[in-house]
Amino acid sequence: MKNQITIRPASLDDLQSVAYLFDQYRQYYKQPTDLDGAEEFLRDRIEQKESVILVALESGEIIGFTQLYPIFSSISMRKAWLLNDLYVSEGQRGKGAGTQLLDAAKDVGRNSGAKWLMLQTTADNARAQSVYEKNGWVRESDWFYQFDL
Repeated sequence: MKNQITIRPASLDDLQSVAYLFDQYRQYYKQPTDLDGAEEFLRDRIEQKESVILVALESGEIIGFTQLYPIFSSISMRKAWLLNDLYVSEGQRGKGAGTQLLDAAKDVGRNSGAKWLMLQTTADNARAQSVYEKNGWVRESDWFYQFDL
């Protein structure tokens, strides 16, 4: 029988597991490992209620997460969300956890009355792009600029 994946909001009790995955996620984007920094960063986001972190669990083990930050749309005068992070442990990919996390993120948006969700990924992350597009996300190239400080 196939194990079922469940999605729920992260709590401080999940901090070590999520921080480990967050550190793996950052390393994918060429950042040095910093498990203590990852834990501190996520603790601050949870305690200060500055983001929504959702976790995917299989058999009680956290196998993936997504993190959304609230932003606002002046044009629509409504809340919006930046889906900043999405990561599923390498050995757990292909089970649908990414899709379920994306669906849960959409629910966060709908339940908060948001106008839209936005995400970014690197141009060479074809696997993630295919997951996003398969789940109804639309590539938008006309609106994005970046200024690195």
